[in-house]
Amino acid sequence: MSRTRRTPADPELTHKLSRRNMLGVAAGATAAALLGATAPTAAAAEAGADTAAADRGHGRGRPVLPPGRLGIQLYSLRDKVATLGFATVFAELKKYGYDEVEFAGYSQGSAGPITLAQLKRLTRDNGLRGIGSHVGYYSSDPNAYTFAQNLDQVLDDAQALGLPHIGTASGPWRYGATVDGWKRCAEEFNHYGAEAKKRGMKFYQHNHAEEFSFATDRPNVRLYDVLLAETDPDLVHLEMDIYWAYAAQFRFSRRVDGTPAPFDPLDYVLDQPHRYPLFHVKDGERDDSVRDGYRMADVGDGDIDYRRFISAVNRTQHGYRSHHWQAEHDNPVESFAFARKSGAHLHSLREKDC
Repeated sequence: MSRTRRTPADPELTHKLSRRNMLGVAAGATAAALLGATAPTAAAAEAGADTAAADRGHGRGRPVLPPGRLGIQLYSLRDKVATLGFATVFAELKKYGYDEVEFAGYSQGSAGPITLAQLKRLTRDNGLRGIGSHVGYYSSDPNAYTFAQNLDQVLDDAQALGLPHIGTASGPWRYGATVDGWKRCAEEFNHYGAEAKKRGMKFYQHNHAEEFSFATDRPNVRLYDVLLAETDPDLVHLEMDIYWAYAAQFRFSRRVDGTPAPFDPLDYVLDQPHRYPLFHVKDGERDDSVRDGYRMADVGDGDIDYRRFISAVNRTQHGYRSHHWQAEHDNPVESFAFARKSGAHLHSLREKDC
């Protein structure tokens, strides 16, 4: 079975994405060789959702999770940071087998004031690495701590913490949902990426579901394709939030006029694996009655097949050591329990027997 192909209706986008995909093939292996008959189309993915949880990949083979690459987005633990402080949270995360943390601000209401130097030391002393951080894209406040308003300060702080990645969870909506609006945002992202690269860091953008929707002025063009086509792959990287990408598959596999526009989130990664250094590993229970098609769950309690997804990324060239996997839940019932359970599940996944 061949992979679902995404063919933008805009000829210019098609040409640019073809060039980007050629770069992706040069940096990784061809997607057909990677997946063979295992990658479902969007329709097949929906049909198999009920059985995904039954085959969770526990066994004696090679671990699916690359060694030293399990992280967590600290937004998931914001309640514990606010009440217990970073030191206690970091000590717990190390006990749960985490290697990395992704920041969601450098205080998060932490119990007591903390400097960047102290935060860097606490991270290191607990055997963790800071892998990245989310910062706002833009604001109407000229003094806001965002890329658009205070780029140098944002990069100074990331550099002080020794972060290899610095990014935003804001979508490219600054100038609206038109193709030209997203092209303008892409130009700004290229600039942020160029400035980050000068300091030895990678700039990245983290998606939600809406990035996969269609342009208001050209409803046959998927906005995420505009972002990929108009940003320089050497300057702008992506952090795929896998849960939101599958929610987008549920919501945006048809255009506004009802014509099919299927896609598989994994295809985007396999086309250009070098552009995706970071991932958010977030799970969901399938429920077609809700807007997003999923109800968020602790990792391992949902229906997203992470053995399949991570294994496929691992099989790209250098894939086993080129990507970082950050567990996340927007609103866990108990955040330490979420972190412990999610880490244990991801460590338990094994490759299928050959």
